[in-house]
Amino acid sequence: MPDVDWASLTASAVEVMQRAYAPYSRFRVGVAGLVDDGRVVAGCNVENAAYGVGLCAECGMVSQLHATGGGRLVAVACVDAEGAPLMPCGRCRQLLWENGGPDCAVMTAQGVLTMREVLPLAFDVADLEHITKESHG
Repeated sequence: MPDVDWASLTASAVEVMQRAYAPYSRFRVGVAGLVDDGRVVAGCNVENAAYGVGLCAECGMVSQLHATGGGRLVAVACVDAEGAPLMPCGRCRQLLWENGGPDCAVMTAQGVLTMREVLPLAFDVADLEHITKESHG
């Protein structure tokens, strides 16, 4: 488990949560991630009148990760409007797996868990490579 200042990471998530655009659900979400080079990236949810095209906070965080140089997420704190830990949805768990891997630490209401624990039996690039190799074999 990486040495993480969880209080600072959570504070970053709370700060960005306050800028969430959630006029429909009023459910504000903020997330902050520690990158393997020491940067902190963050995101907030952005809703849309066409509900299905809203963006989860983790989408914004992963976009910022890549827009600012890439790298791997090593720790993530996601919070609700009260600053309490919030478990990422299924789609966002997949984003975290893809950009942090099985050892990425996630703050949850049950404490810090690895992505391996949060998303057991995850689908990832190894599954794609297996099929690609077979079909081009």
